[in-house]
Amino acid sequence: MSEKDARFLSEMGAQLAGWKEPAERLRQALAKDELTLYCQPIVALDGGTSFPMAEVLVRLREEEKALLPPGEFLPVFEQYGLMPELDRWVVRHVLRHISRGSRIPRFSINISSQSLADDAFPKAVALELVSTGVSGTALLFEIDEADSLARLEAAVRFANGIRAVGCGLMVDGFGRRSASFLALKALRVDFVKVDGTIVRRLLANTTAETKLRAILRVGEAIGFEVVAEMVEDQDILVRLKALGVAYAQGFGIRQPHPIELIAA
Repeated sequence: MSEKDARFLSEMGAQLAGWKEPAERLRQALAKDELTLYCQPIVALDGGTSFPMAEVLVRLREEEKALLPPGEFLPVFEQYGLMPELDRWVVRHVLRHISRGSRIPRFSINISSQSLADDAFPKAVALELVSTGVSGTALLFEIDEADSLARLEAAVRFANGIRAVGCGLMVDGFGRRSASFLALKALRVDFVKVDGTIVRRLLANTTAETKLRAILRVGEAIGFEVVAEMVEDQDILVRLKALGVAYAQGFGIRQPHPIELIAA
């Protein structure tokens, strides 16, 4: 292992510092299915008890079956340019899960900036859909707002390719900084996930509510629905309903669990 690799892994924490060949270790984890899918449901605020969709999350199994959270290993995948391989692994295993039967009909998958630039990614998704016999409507792909603005041309190509195979699109973390609607119009998104910094301050900060109302108005005008993330208590949930937000997600609704426990 190079000195640069050793320094990077050391900075990532003690559990990863023991990895001798990080890129090979990550490829091994993918090949041997040493990752585990979790999901966090998203609830419709117009009523009903079932979950219309859920966000997919990933954990990595390490020694003694310990599960490492994304913050512990995703930066390593990014460092070695392996995010497209990870994203494809997630798509493949989510579709396998759906093909066996799922109470949740639709799953959102976070897409890295590296996969946004991978022109072959939509084709890979199409092949997996055909292989599993699952409709493209079962998948939503989440693009971070910052990535959509920084790489708009690549994001538009990705969106067009994903839409061509029947999948949907969501922009995540919207409004984290100053909200820009340019990317939403260019991408023709189906959903916008409002950043948790707005949601958490909704009851105490008039600026947060003003920003949310503006997002809702634009959604009505150009045709996307709004998801509020990081909903942690019932008072915020009640306010979101009153404002007309369509969907919500957060620990106040349901914590993440292994996908087979929630959606099987």
